[in-house]
Amino acid sequence: GDGGRSALRAAAPMRRHLSVSVAAIKELRTRTGAPMMECKHALADPEVGGDLEAAVDWLRRKGMAAASKKAGRSAAHGLVGVHVDGATAAIVEINSETDFVGRNDMFKSLVQRASKAVAGAVEPGVDAAAAVEALREVALPGGDTVGADCNVGDGVTELAGKVRENLVLRRAATVHAGEGGVAAAYVHNTVGDGIGTIGAVVALRADPPVDAAADADHATALADLGRKLAMQVVAARPQFASRDEVPAEALERERAVLREQALASGKPEAIVDKMVQGRLNKFFGETVLVEQECVVGEEGKVSKLVAAAGKAAGGRKVEVVSFAHFVVGEGVDAGEGEE
Repeated sequence: GDGGRSALRAAAPMRRHLSVSVAAIKELRTRTGAPMMECKHALADPEVGGDLEAAVDWLRRKGMAAASKKAGRSAAHGLVGVHVDGATAAIVEINSETDFVGRNDMFKSLVQRASKAVAGAVEPGVDAAAAVEALREVALPGGDTVGADCNVGDGVTELAGKVRENLVLRRAATVHAGEGGVAAAYVHNTVGDGIGTIGAVVALRADPPVDAAADADHATALADLGRKLAMQVVAARPQFASRDEVPAEALERERAVLREQALASGKPEAIVDKMVQGRLNKFFGETVLVEQECVVGEEGKVSKLVAAAGKAAGGRKVEVVSFAHFVVGEGVDAGEGEE
């Protein structure tokens, strides 16, 4: 709407810089999304001398300066992006300072593209900091106005300069189902393909393995199960895929607390052990995915849902290998910056 007027405003004082044409400014603006005046300054800079490529670099440097000035500000909004490729599913979270930027098309595109880069950069099971560092360095797939030819970290910084907000590449994770396994994803509050405010990815192993080409129906049944499990993860927030994953020390701590509670009730030792086991089962039922009650329109435990899907997929034994679950801004203190 304002494009024409700002072009006139930008063109008015241009007689001093005869070398900079309105067409060049418009071209640079189209390529970078930077404001008209910034484009004009870039092209008129003596070092740039009207060269379009040099002006793009000048703006990126400027964008980076603008972004680093903002890096201390808190970013608790933004989006989660998921991407499934065969037996691998990836998830990423990029934060913005405001919900408004979180709905910006360039930002949405950045999150979608970054999600496609995760699997190639982040090994399953690596810690959050290492995952982000690895993701920063890989090429940002697909090219449009932001980060047409750069790595993910620079793409985030470049967009931060454009939208004039602190943007944070916060976390990323990959789950891998292995040969003949199935990966799936689910996003809640979607604002575009594979992007929203909450996301989960799940990896399933099948025995015998599924050949998607030869067993299309069976592969579909398992993909459907994967999506339901990803929805379960979003809704019920389990911490572990199976009992085996619960760390021994966490289990011992839980057992000790429950035992103390039970003994305090003055019940005899033999009954206390039974009470502790009952309460431990409740702990598993809340924190272990396959032991949770289904919340995705099925009756009974998640393990029953998994077994039924395995049966439908040609009598296979199916197990959940791993899952990851991100909620936008979770744990970011809205009052302080996160580096």
